[in-house]
Amino acid sequence: MENTRISLDQAYIDQVKQTVSPHWGELGWVTYKRTYARWLPEQNRSEEWDETVKRVVEGNINLDPRLADSPSAAVVEDLTAEAQKLYKMIYGLAATPSGRNLWVSGTNYQRRNGDSLNNCWFIAIRPQQYGDSHIVPSYLDSKQAAVSMPFSFLFDQLMKGGGVGFSVIQDNIKQIPQVDNQVDLTVIIDQKSASYDDSVKLGATDKAKWAEQNKDSNDYIYYKLPDTREGWVLANARLIDMHFKQTNPENKTKLVLDISGIRPYGAKIHGFGGTASGPMPLVEMLFDINQIINDRVDGHMTSVDGTDICNLIGKTVVAGNVRRSAELALGSNDDQGFITMKQDKEKLYDHRWASNNSVAIDADFNDYEPIANGIRKNGEPGIVNLDLSRNYGRIIDGYQKGIDGEVEGTNPCGEISLANGEPCNLFEVFPYIAEQQDWDLNEVFGLAARYTKRVTFSPYDWEISRQIIYQNRRIGVSMSGIQDWLLNDLGHRVVTGFKDGVDEETGAPIKIPLYDPKGIKMVSDAYQAVVDADEEYSQQLHCNPSIKHTTVKPSGTVAKLAGASEGMHFHYAGYLIQRIRFQASDPLLKALDACGYYSEPDIYSPNTTCVEFPLRAAHADSANFASAGTVSIEEQFATQAFLQTYWSDNAVSCTVTFQSDEGDKINSLFKQYRHVIKSTSLLPYYGGSLEQAPKEPIDKSTYEERAAQITADVATVFALQNDDQKDLELVEQSDCESGTCPVK
Repeated sequence: MENTRISLDQAYIDQVKQTVSPHWGELGWVTYKRTYARWLPEQNRSEEWDETVKRVVEGNINLDPRLADSPSAAVVEDLTAEAQKLYKMIYGLAATPSGRNLWVSGTNYQRRNGDSLNNCWFIAIRPQQYGDSHIVPSYLDSKQAAVSMPFSFLFDQLMKGGGVGFSVIQDNIKQIPQVDNQVDLTVIIDQKSASYDDSVKLGATDKAKWAEQNKDSNDYIYYKLPDTREGWVLANARLIDMHFKQTNPENKTKLVLDISGIRPYGAKIHGFGGTASGPMPLVEMLFDINQIINDRVDGHMTSVDGTDICNLIGKTVVAGNVRRSAELALGSNDDQGFITMKQDKEKLYDHRWASNNSVAIDADFNDYEPIANGIRKNGEPGIVNLDLSRNYGRIIDGYQKGIDGEVEGTNPCGEISLANGEPCNLFEVFPYIAEQQDWDLNEVFGLAARYTKRVTFSPYDWEISRQIIYQNRRIGVSMSGIQDWLLNDLGHRVVTGFKDGVDEETGAPIKIPLYDPKGIKMVSDAYQAVVDADEEYSQQLHCNPSIKHTTVKPSGTVAKLAGASEGMHFHYAGYLIQRIRFQASDPLLKALDACGYYSEPDIYSPNTTCVEFPLRAAHADSANFASAGTVSIEEQFATQAFLQTYWSDNAVSCTVTFQSDEGDKINSLFKQYRHVIKSTSLLPYYGGSLEQAPKEPIDKSTYEERAAQITADVATVFALQNDDQKDLELVEQSDCESGTCPVK
């Protein structure tokens, strides 16, 4: 029986378009058009915003499991009304799903790939079962633990455009058995392949010559890679598992991988989108991974080896069908090899750039100075407090032993603590904008909770994910523009000052933050609205209530749509130049030029154009306005602690920026907030000192001068030019302000 489907009526859509104006930020429409507007081949153009929102809302509302089982008229009526509210809310940009949902929801790709609506995942690097998953190596029993499994999971999710956090703490790495076999790897390719010459340069062998030389031999394992994502993953799995006796039942040590059928560089990738890299990055990766494991024969792999393999996979994916490969490596806090691995500059520039690295700590950890010293030098490592994540929701709700006891790590941006195989599941509310558009915030947060809850009913590809998702039903309702909202409603920042105090455990003097009581009530009421909506909807769907509900993601591209500050971050400056990079062939550049935006060739990348957008932050002229360049490191820590205490039961992702004279405060602030903040990362504030920096602070007069040069609306001019083009996008755009998570 075919599911009942909810559809939005065009008359309703037209009514919303007449009464609601999208709250585009100064970069909003441009960002949308080249990041989330899908190509419509039958109309030879890309989507318009009303079409995107319709696709996204219908893709989500139809995940309600009641629609699969002859729903009552009342259920259909209620869901139709909810779809209409969602449409109006998202169209006006009072709130929006994650960038991943904006790109994928409602597409055939979503229906074919159950994981597609979740942007980021977590996996522990230890032998695991593949189980009933869409990828299972043919030589394995699905219930057999294999060293390859977590690497296959990571490879698969990265190739589908997600980000992956992974754990190489010692408790995981020590579960990998001794490396038994040295594997002799041969990669072969047919001369007819367009990738032949480039692959041979990287070490591949002519297929005909190899066949002739081995016509009388059968002492090898041969695998011809299909031209699919799964083929790449399975080839790497076979390579890894041949090193271990328990997953090499034929006990052969020669592996031959045939890449002749892989599509060449530049060929279109259907479904997710983009263009192919050809097999060359894969060839390079396979040889490198084989060398890493061969070097450990008769010994054991290390946390650095595990991280290197994940980084090499990420490097390969970046060269393939997605622009970013977001990874966070979580290691033990006493593992010096892991902590110092990026000091090897040659390997850093080759592949170790592919992950941000953090260390796991617990309630007893107190040796923060080596971490603080590393941050002062290069911004790493970050810290993830697993004890807090496992035993606390919001800090104000107190210790709850094992409330989230299976947590082992986090997504790449750190805002969602995750169990093994679990994804983040995000929705973003812009409360300041929602209030401007006369929304009841309780309704907005409730709709966000229901949207994310439905995502948990997707048909997930991996058994390990299905099990933990259906158990936890974790959601992550986030906010952006938090500083704008609090400043507008309070008239000042939420941290009203500090009072002198003493750390009860260490006796050290500390500055205790003072929070505005109204600000506490604002975020607490919003939290309760999410929890209440989840409880009601869970009862309707007869499923577990969500184990946790709220977060603050760092945001990025999505916040740019609405012109909101990213997550809890303070605006970078009151006035600034934002530089956005485009492919030089992008026809949108003609419209930008006609409107008066300044552009110049990108000095870092060929065939790329850098466009400058003058921006003004909300409340930029307020006496209480603060920016990342002026707010103290103490206030940033205090603000993150405020949100972790009263709003987020998951975690709060924030990149704390610090000035050159504030670095010596990091150690003491880590200690002060060790029982409050679940994950933390820091970076020096560069203030646009780099040439063609993404963000450059300017003064008000410069902003007004540059803004006056903008003479027309880009969307209007672009429509008049009628010069749309397929398969183009913004370069170096990210769903997260930190640049960690991928666009799609």
